[in-house]
Amino acid sequence: MQNLKDREQLISWDREYVWHPFTQMQDWLDEDPVIIEHGEGVYLIDIEGNRYLDGIASMWTNVHGHNHPDLNAALKNQIDKISHATLLGSSNLPAIELAQKLVEITPVGLNKVFYSDNGSTAVEVALKMAFQYWQHKGESQRNLFVHFDNAYHGDTIGAMSVGGIDTFHNTFNSLLFDTVQVSTPQGASDAERRTLWLNAVARVLAENGGKIAGVILEPLIQGAGGMLIAPKGFLNGLAALAKKWNTLLIVDEVMTGFGRTGSMWACEHENISPDILCTAKGLTAGYLPLAATITTDEIYSAFLADYSDRKTFFHGHTYTGNPLGCAVALENIAIFEREELIDKLQTTIAHFECRLQEFYQLKHVGDVRVCGMAAGIELMKDVDNTIPYAYEERVGIQVCQAGLRKGVLLRPLVNTIVLMPPLQISVSELDALLDITYNAIDEVTYK
Repeated sequence: MQNLKDREQLISWDREYVWHPFTQMQDWLDEDPVIIEHGEGVYLIDIEGNRYLDGIASMWTNVHGHNHPDLNAALKNQIDKISHATLLGSSNLPAIELAQKLVEITPVGLNKVFYSDNGSTAVEVALKMAFQYWQHKGESQRNLFVHFDNAYHGDTIGAMSVGGIDTFHNTFNSLLFDTVQVSTPQGASDAERRTLWLNAVARVLAENGGKIAGVILEPLIQGAGGMLIAPKGFLNGLAALAKKWNTLLIVDEVMTGFGRTGSMWACEHENISPDILCTAKGLTAGYLPLAATITTDEIYSAFLADYSDRKTFFHGHTYTGNPLGCAVALENIAIFEREELIDKLQTTIAHFECRLQEFYQLKHVGDVRVCGMAAGIELMKDVDNTIPYAYEERVGIQVCQAGLRKGVLLRPLVNTIVLMPPLQISVSELDALLDITYNAIDEVTYK
């Protein structure tokens, strides 16, 4: 615990030197920030000893809780061997072992692992890989990607090009490459939405013939777009369309992977084996930056040729296959397996879904969307749920501030409150998270 003088100095340095992501710094300069010092299980603890339930799994990454002894041991053990060795011209044990394990636990047919360091770069790899694949196949006209509105695939240029959130991406429109965006139908039943959505994709694929390099989506749930749930059967139908039109299906499992939806991978819910799968976030259980783009033998083989043919995949990252990250990721998977976490999780998910229905009792909750251990609670200004709160009212931020005062760390997507705790959260801890969130919403929106 820091003394008062130390805290004031840290706040001063933070305000003077740190530029926080997705943060209006003018507002930040007027706030009294929480400075996290350590963690225990599902709790974050600040420099004054205050404890906060981690309601967002430290940006959707934490799986087994903070300061987990087995993950700590795996990291310490690897540090005593080597912290980093490049995969350019050599290899390392944890990277090899993790690649084998990822192939074992991902859908059938995904046999080749390309490492990077975060979700955005995993998507960049997928896009470049898909684009170059078609060049090697002699179909250079396939240079367009189909994606969806409200999609979020990261903040690098390629990832933004296949995104669909105006607030995040409009500023950079002149930098982005051309794509085909499909609108997500709203306001109908699941069956009607599925039909409308698949028909829209089918039209795009028909109109663009052999120009589409790939279709990319967040399977089952669009995260940063507002925790929007796809209708059941949509993913399966989309995969069928991709196959019909001979284009690649890319699933961005950066947020949805590693148990978040109740299966190891979201695409498993509809028995889909994509051409390319991107993973990050939960890959190291919230410990270190590491990502992987996993693809098929067919795509990999298109890059095999004489050196002089220049079919090499000219892409890489300095920390590709970092041994520390790979060692922790291996232990993360080992914990899933020995604790049978996916099976154990089903009881927690059922309790989560049941308790979330209580939020409809609040007059200003318009919708509650949930998929596994990921939920979004949408706040509306009027009690008839037809008028959203204005962006400038900062209602989502106010709810998160109220939650912080009550001992929970939350994060808003404008006026949708996200709940995405570590998967290993106990039922009693989950109840505490839900109770505080409920009270915070009630406090802010009650008029």
